[in-house]
Amino acid sequence: MLLLAICNRCHTDIGIIGGSGLDDPQNQILNCRTVITREDAKNDFGLPSSDLYQGNINGVDVVLLSRHGPGHKISPTAVNYRANIEALRLAGCTHILASAACGSLQECIHKGQLVVPDSFIDRTIKRHVTLYDGTSSKYAGVCHMPMEPAFSSEMSKILFEAGKELEYDIRNGGTVAVIEGPRFSSKAESNALRLWGGDLVGMTTCPEVYLAKEAGLLYAIIAMATDYDCWKSCEETVHAADVVTLFKQNVNKVTNLLVRAIKIIGEKNWDKEIDDLQELCRSSNVST
Repeated sequence: MLLLAICNRCHTDIGIIGGSGLDDPQNQILNCRTVITREDAKNDFGLPSSDLYQGNINGVDVVLLSRHGPGHKISPTAVNYRANIEALRLAGCTHILASAACGSLQECIHKGQLVVPDSFIDRTIKRHVTLYDGTSSKYAGVCHMPMEPAFSSEMSKILFEAGKELEYDIRNGGTVAVIEGPRFSSKAESNALRLWGGDLVGMTTCPEVYLAKEAGLLYAIIAMATDYDCWKSCEETVHAADVVTLFKQNVNKVTNLLVRAIKIIGEKNWDKEIDDLQELCRSSNVST
């Protein structure tokens, strides 16, 4: 069974996973107090993508991690998602806020718009998809974790409300289709994802979202639409350099939103949500 050692239950620690364009999140929003090196953060699943930067934002303890490592040198497939999640849990995090650059699969989601996804379609094929595979004694047995809701509803609501308070163009809800990468979709694939109900397409939300849930961590993501993939004939086909450029042009929106959301999260008591998720982890483990 999962052993979660979270002390000071009324205390909230938030892990932030920075994606494309937010590769050095500690330079964006945090006055770093402590750095835990990758080597010191190594756990049963291996090395996390980057050092962990511990500090405080609006009175809330925060731990920052770069998903693709310094300089964006780790491809979506090669990210050690399990080690990242476990490193944040062991650092004391009870929540995770993540950011991601995504392609828009819908006419109504335009470039630069922020989206708070509420579901996903997982089309990845080469990743470790569970913590419960015998790698770690902390995650013994077989866990059949429900994925509805996929993301923390309360945290997603806070992200959306923070965006509205800041008067940003933000959409509440949407399905992110996650492909293996690192290549982008063909036009046929892009249109197929649209037919399946995808609103966004990205490369990193899975398995991150469901590994966090298995670890008992409340998880939500803010996505930015940076392109129209390749389905929209009147637009230029997606190009990696353009994606990063547009994200960096709007990175202040993402960081401002995270700072505001962290303040709101820190003002709330999360004991019930944490207890409910931990009970779900226990009851979803069918091994005796």
